Amino acid sequence: MKKSSWSTIIIVFGILIISVFILYRPTIETPEEIAKCIGRESLIYTQLGCHACLIQEEMFGDSYKYLNKIDCFYEREKCLDIGATPTWIINGQRYEGVHSIEELQNLTGCE
Repeated sequence: MKKSSWSTIIIVFGILIISVFILYRPTIETPEEIAKCIGRESLIYTQLGCHACLIQEEMFGDSYKYLNKIDCFYEREKCLDIGATPTWIINGQRYEGVHSIEELQNLTGCE
């Protein structure tokens, strides 16, 4: 084969590979979509002045507003059986403390 034929084949093959990567790349959920899903599938008990709660909030950033929250400082009557904050309720199970977003995704099925 001529040198120009090999060049053409390599270029066509390269274009095909690039096209496959562009067209079939996996969809990645945005932090907002992940937080909305976690919010639908869980409840978090927090409390004003709680340092660990602030750390959990900072992990979510602007998407924190999508979580389903109860603030035990303002709603004490809803927190009588909550011993520590933050406490997550997911599928009827209680998870105390700060948890990574990845762990919360696994626990809620929001992967």
